[in-house]
Amino acid sequence: MKLAAIRVLGISVLALSLSALPTLAQEQASSGVATVLRAALPRDLSAWSMFWSADSVVKAVIIGLALASVITWTVGLAKGIELMLLKRRLRPALATLDQARSLAEVQRDVADSGPAATLIRAALAEAALSRQGNSEGVKERAVSRLERIESAAGRSMTRGTGILATIGATAPFVGLFGTVWGIMNSFIGISEAQTTNLAVVAPGIAEALLATAIGLVAAIPAVVLYNLLARNTAGCRALVADTVAAVLRLLSRDLDRSAATPTPTLRAAAE
Repeated sequence: MKLAAIRVLGISVLALSLSALPTLAQEQASSGVATVLRAALPRDLSAWSMFWSADSVVKAVIIGLALASVITWTVGLAKGIELMLLKRRLRPALATLDQARSLAEVQRDVADSGPAATLIRAALAEAALSRQGNSEGVKERAVSRLERIESAAGRSMTRGTGILATIGATAPFVGLFGTVWGIMNSFIGISEAQTTNLAVVAPGIAEALLATAIGLVAAIPAVVLYNLLARNTAGCRALVADTVAAVLRLLSRDLDRSAATPTPTLRAAAE
């Protein structure tokens, strides 16, 4: 009886051992796969590390967006300083024109005021060239000259700002292209590895989303700076228009005085 019991016990232990073998094999296989996956995953998931481990297309997209961001800030700061200096020149010149009695009197005071000095010289030159003509004709020709100068000043103010609008409109889509490309590569890697483990999928998707993040970093400042520059440009254009009007008023006064008592004032000022 004891021998039979021992045999039964031995058979039970053997059966349990055999049934546990597949489970142990699966656990060892899973442990081996997990070890391989951990070894394959990047240890550093910072933005710099993700950039270097990204696909070449995604790298090109990120580099292009980074350059666009540099261009955005360079153009924005340069145009902002330019418009600020222009306003500082135009406001005192406009105040001087409003208080002056003649163009010859104000010409010396606004010699370094940029567009205002150009407008005054153009008005005096036209008056000198047409000193024997009708005052209405002189005014008409002077208006034509001043309008061309005003238009040129407006074009100069807006030069370079179009690139900000382009970057603000296209940068998110360029970043999205990099993201789509990176996610495509991630799914291809999932198919080749034949696993859906999130630890395998996450780094590739993170690298792909980095392109969209850089695209937004380039686009948002571009849009904000473009709107700020557009508002400042509108203010500068209004100052130039007011300066043109002030110059034409002074020219009209000078012509009226010349018609009443002919004097060589305009000719001497133009020379």
